[in-house]
Amino acid sequence: MKRRHFLQFGGSLLASLGISQVEFFQRANRYGKVLAQNTPRKLALLVGINNYTDGVRPLRGCLMDVEMQRELLIHRFGFQPQDILVITDSQATRQGIITAFENHLIKQAKPGDVAVFHFSGHGSRVVDPAPINGKNLNGTMVPIDTVTADKNVVKDIMGKTLFLLMSAVQTENLTVVLDSCFSGGGDRGNLVVRSARFERETENIKVDAAELEYQQKLLSQLNFSPDKFQELREKGIAKGVSLTSAKDNQLATDARFDGFNAGAFTYLLTRYLWQQNRNQSLSKIFVNLALRTQDMAQYSGMIQVPEYEVKPGSDYGNKLVYFSEQTNRSAEGVIREVKENGKEVEVEFWLGGIASQSLEGFQKGSIFSLIDNQGKEIGQIEQISRVGLVGYGKVIKGNSDLVKQGILLRERVRGIPTDLTLKVGLDDSLGAEKSLAEKEINAINRIEVVGVNQTDVVHYILGRVRENNSRDLQRLSISNPPPVGAIGLFTSGGKAVDNTFGIPEESATKAIQERLKSKFKSLLAGRILQTLVTGDSSTLKVSSSIQPVNSTSAANIVSSRGNQEDKKAPISSVQGTKFKPNTEIQITIQNNESRNLFIGVVLIDSSGDLLVLFPRDWDTPEDAALVAAGKTITLPRIEDNYKILLKGPSGTLEVLVLASVLPVRNALKGLQNIARSRNTAKGSPLGIGEDEPDKVIGDLLIDFDNMTRAGVQLVSTIRGVDTTKIAVLSSLVEVVE
Repeated sequence: MKRRHFLQFGGSLLASLGISQVEFFQRANRYGKVLAQNTPRKLALLVGINNYTDGVRPLRGCLMDVEMQRELLIHRFGFQPQDILVITDSQATRQGIITAFENHLIKQAKPGDVAVFHFSGHGSRVVDPAPINGKNLNGTMVPIDTVTADKNVVKDIMGKTLFLLMSAVQTENLTVVLDSCFSGGGDRGNLVVRSARFERETENIKVDAAELEYQQKLLSQLNFSPDKFQELREKGIAKGVSLTSAKDNQLATDARFDGFNAGAFTYLLTRYLWQQNRNQSLSKIFVNLALRTQDMAQYSGMIQVPEYEVKPGSDYGNKLVYFSEQTNRSAEGVIREVKENGKEVEVEFWLGGIASQSLEGFQKGSIFSLIDNQGKEIGQIEQISRVGLVGYGKVIKGNSDLVKQGILLRERVRGIPTDLTLKVGLDDSLGAEKSLAEKEINAINRIEVVGVNQTDVVHYILGRVRENNSRDLQRLSISNPPPVGAIGLFTSGGKAVDNTFGIPEESATKAIQERLKSKFKSLLAGRILQTLVTGDSSTLKVSSSIQPVNSTSAANIVSSRGNQEDKKAPISSVQGTKFKPNTEIQITIQNNESRNLFIGVVLIDSSGDLLVLFPRDWDTPEDAALVAAGKTITLPRIEDNYKILLKGPSGTLEVLVLASVLPVRNALKGLQNIARSRNTAKGSPLGIGEDEPDKVIGDLLIDFDNMTRAGVQLVSTIRGVDTTKIAVLSSLVEVVE
């Protein structure tokens, strides 16, 4: 087509659209100017310190925090690798951190750019020469070279200094993430706490002169008078937003997961953001993070509530996290390296989107889908091995030329090991009975004794109640606390597990044989169920919500990935998850599929016992479990013989909703036999106790495996869970007195 003919054709088309050629070129000119503008740069400084020395206790998870944050920023938020500066261990001196902050963030960030500062390490407190709001101590970041010749002087970076550094950054789009704590600490069960306070008496500790001199230098550069500085500090943070791992009177945990250590908060935050299908505001993300506290509770048993703060007078709580849109689809992982080995294409991949309680379900034989920018599958890889969050595998489907670094991975088939165990640590409080307890526990099938040493994953700890345990329970106003000397179970963070303690004179052998043997089996069953949770990765369109009876607002909504990506499916905002004792609640399950689904609902109480809430008709359980396409069920129904009433003391319950395209016949038959043997009334929930849990859950895994193997080839050492056919949603219900 000649140029004249093209212009005639183009002019005719523009005229038909009501746009003149002059107007079109004006618009094009404006559009060109917009394109010519510099895209906001995204800068990040990530600091992690593990190898503290000179009497400051080393940590294990801070370098992993930095790696998790880096992978997230690159692959989910579009940061360029060259714009992310990482300093760790020996690099992270006081001066090293300050210099990096100045050169990487203050000197480079321009108005409108995005800047992130992350610190994982010890936190502490020092005397504040100019206290505000009646607080004589100021929180600090503890660098690698904190120790000085004077035991009462440290080279920490004060919160005041961080305030001034933040003030000097030229962009308002600044996010500060601190995974450390500023109150008491030490060992807690099988955890290390990120606080250096236990190493020294903070009420007498001061920072060295260089820190105070540097503050004066920054004040001069910012043209802040002392009075102006105090006024700004009293109002809040300097600019942007800050995300902290815990309240200032709580502990931040350095926890052991399956194959690695990490900060519980950083793992929870980054994993959650990997999984999100929609760009969410900071405030909504922090509400929803409360729903994922099992990532912390599972490994800590302690109260650790993340917080965020925004610049006073701003609406930054309604802005996107990191002030950035997510640039890619939600995913479980990303390919980091590809290499050809003969006819096979081998890959190394990062699994940042896997929940901590599900990690053990990602073993040899698990399958991931390679997805394009639209979320469509373009191939598959099979996992061969995994070390922490790094997986290794091979391409088994698709064009190998499309398998490249940066391609995102979504879970397709999870591989639950057939020999999954419950790991129990033995506390020193057992004394001479420790070896006898180990012998008794190891005699129980699939219950494994492991060390209490912060290097092994520990699900529960067997021990006696000590005086300090009793004082902690009294301080927390726990009703009916176990007596000092009683044997029972603690979480890995040292919190007593309800209904597991006997009398003080009881021997360890008697406690295990007569009381705890069946409890271990119940806890193992719950552990396996939690490993099955696929809500964020399942393509089935199903959701569940929990709310008080007669309430119009849902308190806890969990949706599968398929439901979240379905624009027609209703998704409500979360209102909260805390309930007062004696609150009556109901559970609603929505099948948004165009086909029928088979539903099961199981409640795991705070002591680990299992209760089947749905189905309820044990004469025909398979028919009773069916929920028609597009339909909703609410439990309990009017005709049911029970209510769900939350009782005290404070604690957390877990509700698991299991959905599948086919009935779980083996599991339902087993439950039917249990119900008939007890003459369980129609419409009543069914408790699973004694030696029943492992049989019922084993049958369930066989059912899931049968569904999965109908479409793929799997290794014999796993039970497959196909996320295109199965969804397991987890909701936490927190009872607070």
